[in-house]
Order: sequence, then C-alpha cells, then structure tokens
Amino acid sequence: MQRTAVNPWPWSAALGFHQGELVTGQTRTLYCSGQTAMTGDGKPEHEGDIAAQLALALDNVEAVLAEAEMSLADVVRLTVYTTDVDALFPHYGILAGRLAAAGVAPATTMLGVTRLAIAGQLVELEATAVA
Repeated sequence: MQRTAVNPWPWSAALGFHQGELVTGQTRTLYCSGQTAMTGDGKPEHEGDIAAQLALALDNVEAVLAEAEMSLADVVRLTVYTTDVDALFPHYGILAGRLAAAGVAPATTMLGVTRLAIAGQLVELEATAVA
C-alpha cells in the first residue's frame, strides 16, 4: 500500500491534517464505528471532562485498530464529533500529538453536534484505516 498526501493548499498540513489521502496498491480497509469515552464494559467515563474523554475515545479507536492488526499509522480518515467545538479546540493537541507520533495526518472533519448517543459524552471519533 502507498499513501500520498493531497494538499492543494499548505495550511492544513500545519494544523495536522491533509486535505486528502490517496491510497493505492493492495489494501485492507477497516471502517470503525464511532468511539467515545466508554470503558471495556460499556460504562461512560469522565463526565464533563472533554480532554479526558478525547484521550479515552482515542484509546478506544486504537483498541479497535489493534484488534484488526492495525494502528493509528493506518488511519486515513478521521471524523471528530463534539457537542462543544470551542471547548474541544484547546485540547485538540491530544489528538494531533498522538497522530503525529504515529506519523500520520489523516483527512479530518470536525463537526459540532447537538448531542451524542450516550448522554454526557462530549466527543466521538470515527476512523477509517487502510493497511
């Protein structure tokens, strides 16, 4: 598999994401369901703490990836849903830092939503990985 960043404008790479990711060659694709700050037994964690919820949601994305013998390095598309965009921005470095450490800057969209499926959850991450 070969990944090629597609950036007609340079500003997005400076923010930690590419406008597009072209994937070619023989691949396996994993479409992850949205991951929130839930424990392994399905209990919500960190009510009111968006930074802690973001970190645990990302841990859960990594757990799904690992189960498929993949890692954050394989993520080509990431959608971030949040009930409070302004509250999430100061903590976005948690996500950007872990993606950078994995050597990727996937195509990303952030959406502000009224609420998530589980009451009290403030952020949800949905990933597509290709290996």
